[in-house]
Amino acid sequence: MAVISDLDAAGATTMVPSADLLPDVLPTDRLNDRGMATRPLRDELRRISNVRNVGTVLHAVALSFGVIGLAGYLHTWWGYLLAFVVLGSGHARLNILGHEAAHRLLFSNRTANDLVGRMLAYPTFQALMAYRRSHFAHHRDEMGPEEPDLSLYSGYPIPPDSARRKLRRDATGLSAYKNFRGLFRAFRKGAREAQYIVGVQILLLGVSIAVMRPLMYVVWVLAWSTLWRVSNRIRSIAEHGGMIRSSDRRLTTHVVRQSFLARMTIVPYNTGWHLAHHVDMGVPWRNLPKLHAELVAAGWVVDGLEYPSYRAFWKAATSGVVKQPDVEGAGSGESSMLSFPD
Repeated sequence: MAVISDLDAAGATTMVPSADLLPDVLPTDRLNDRGMATRPLRDELRRISNVRNVGTVLHAVALSFGVIGLAGYLHTWWGYLLAFVVLGSGHARLNILGHEAAHRLLFSNRTANDLVGRMLAYPTFQALMAYRRSHFAHHRDEMGPEEPDLSLYSGYPIPPDSARRKLRRDATGLSAYKNFRGLFRAFRKGAREAQYIVGVQILLLGVSIAVMRPLMYVVWVLAWSTLWRVSNRIRSIAEHGGMIRSSDRRLTTHVVRQSFLARMTIVPYNTGWHLAHHVDMGVPWRNLPKLHAELVAAGWVVDGLEYPSYRAFWKAATSGVVKQPDVEGAGSGESSMLSFPD
């Protein structure tokens, strides 16, 4: 069942769930008043699976670096085209594992966590340490005055033509151009992570030239600049678009049913169980479905709070009136995951 949207003070449709979908049932014997698990369940949910995460990292590498390497080996037009398509989700996987490392949940050893996190993040233009700082501000107070992604989330629902313009900017690489411009500006100013990212990109380009397959790097960047940018917007808006500042995470974060196709493309590694992630950001990705199940079992998350699919959510998110100008800097949609320090 799709969420029944509420109305704001001006009478415009919002994406905030109505009061009847927010039952006051906490705390319980397993969850506290914020929805976080109590001990010993909390300790169980926060346990990091180091060995299994090694396999997860190798899986992400195979679906990104491995795919583009195979395309170079085949060196056919259809091989590069297939790699371009697969890399849309390949970049998502690298970024999501970078997000996990930013939370220090990829490996229990912090040195290993940050090292592997950087190795996954820098090839896909993610400034891991800068992202960690801004992302923690996001978790401290969603939609608050220090929310780094406020312009990305605000103003929803929007009209279909506004949504098409945003997605067109993503699909044609215009949004990516803004990120590249910010990266090189930061590089010129001596920002350390920007220098690392540029260095890694030069290395990737150099390897592709050395093996006489420069199209490998072209496809790598092109997939990030187009397909991944589209999927990143859809995922991000499905997490917090049109929500409000509140201590009740059900008013800051959406719930969308997780289909197999969605999990294989735009929301890999359980990142789609985003309400659970915001209820307790110390729970690793493997255990987010378990925490979500606890929230449902407690009656805190009801059926009507959940959108049946990302398609249904996007339809609801693009059926409203304009609440702010559709211009750069006003809901144009630059996630802090992509930002670089000036």
